[in-house]
Amino acid sequence: MAEEVLIPSSGKITSHLTRSLLAVAFLTSFGSSMLYGYNLAVVNSPAGYIKDFYNKTVVSRNGTGLSEETLTLMYSLTVSVFAIGGLLGSLIVGILVTRFGRKGTVVNTTVLVFIAGSLMGFSRICGSPEMVIVGRFITGIHSGISLSVVPMYLGEIAPKNLRGFLGLVPSIFIGTGVFVAQVLGLHELLGKEEHWPLFLSVVVVPTFIQLMFLPWFPESPRYLLIEKHNVHATITALKWYRAKCNIQAEIEEMQEEQRSLSSVDTFSVWKLLLDETVRWQVLSVVVINIGMQLSGIDAIWFYTNDIFENAGIPAPEIQYTTAGTGIIEIIAGLIGCFTIEKLGRRPLMIGGFAVMGFCSAGITLALILQAHLPFMRYISVCCVVGIIAGFCIGPAGVPFLITAELFKQSHRPAAYIIGGSLNWLSNFTVGFVFPFLQKSAGAYCYLVFAAICVSVAVYVYVVIPETKNKTFMEISRLFSKKEAILETQGLIHTDQLKLKKMNGYGGVEHASLEFDSSSSVP
Repeated sequence: MAEEVLIPSSGKITSHLTRSLLAVAFLTSFGSSMLYGYNLAVVNSPAGYIKDFYNKTVVSRNGTGLSEETLTLMYSLTVSVFAIGGLLGSLIVGILVTRFGRKGTVVNTTVLVFIAGSLMGFSRICGSPEMVIVGRFITGIHSGISLSVVPMYLGEIAPKNLRGFLGLVPSIFIGTGVFVAQVLGLHELLGKEEHWPLFLSVVVVPTFIQLMFLPWFPESPRYLLIEKHNVHATITALKWYRAKCNIQAEIEEMQEEQRSLSSVDTFSVWKLLLDETVRWQVLSVVVINIGMQLSGIDAIWFYTNDIFENAGIPAPEIQYTTAGTGIIEIIAGLIGCFTIEKLGRRPLMIGGFAVMGFCSAGITLALILQAHLPFMRYISVCCVVGIIAGFCIGPAGVPFLITAELFKQSHRPAAYIIGGSLNWLSNFTVGFVFPFLQKSAGAYCYLVFAAICVSVAVYVYVVIPETKNKTFMEISRLFSKKEAILETQGLIHTDQLKLKKMNGYGGVEHASLEFDSSSSVP
């Protein structure tokens, strides 16, 4: 019974937010996305205790302690190995989502969290620094997978009028994860020396809750229909996720995409990069994912304590002030989540990057003038808050959502591999290069981030169309029109204007055909 069900279209496909949609968004974000934010911040508070544990372990093994340089190198490896694991996770996500499905990948990869949590939790009892490092590496793999598969899953189960709202839920939980790590790291809670293994391994709790409930929810309807050709399972899944909606009209929209991809296999990364019909989509994913990390947000998070100390905030109160920035992240994320379906993707991206660029330039000015004008120290604090708010309101989550929206089912896994790997590589690059950049350029280093933010904002304004409340087929046609316009402007050589198969992006062939026929008129 895998026959196509052809139903006449009845206009717009709209739907209300159901309990099932909200529950899946919460479970996937709480048990997966939040762990990324938590693991970013969890190593800051117990840094001294972890270094002391490393040194004592080596003394007990060899009779001599570690030099300061070696100890710093071991701790730096503990921090940075998370990004290396994330890169690996982003590279294998395409294989996993094709084989296990979107929900299946989220559920099956929870085993990584339990392995990592056990390694880090029992590391001190076993006297093994290696267990901490390997545990961090494994959590990185899980985060690399989660950053791609969660927005992919939510983007596919959401109706088009709620895709932006649900797509930004993971970014709220990433900010929540950072905030939870900052709060639990306070000395009054898990910030004591005897508690740091528990502090690192507490990630198993939200994952366990996710594993208890998420398997009861259906797989992505688009995956079930387009890749598995299971109409009945698709209808069942849509009934779970929709209320008072024309399910038949939505199935017809998915079948239109299925028919356009009937002779197209799932794309590899290399094949996607060579496909001229999606070059603007690929370039857009590259720009926004690199820009997301090279915006300097990681550098700001890492040096927040130093900036607050320079502003004259007493040292004992800095940890509470830093935790306060976590509240700003959550509030900004909520603002973005509840306004994206009204304002659209472009305003949040352009506005977010523009605010970050302005505030990055403001930090440079404040650091230069604060020796002469004491009040400039507080301007630098305001700029830090502005950068964090600007990032969380749009650039923190919209790039992952846009990656899902710009591609059809056959191209989407490879697109997430490209976006995710570039995201993690850029993350690692900023962490490695920024200390040297700061030493060589001083306060002017933030101008580099300002220039990148403004450049990305301009690119989004010029190139990326608004995708709000549009189907995946409609979005692909928007880029097809852009391609056709460039052709008519002579930016593509006329001998390339031939009627050819466009891997399912049929709008390009139609546009090319029209241009060919018109160009033959004297």
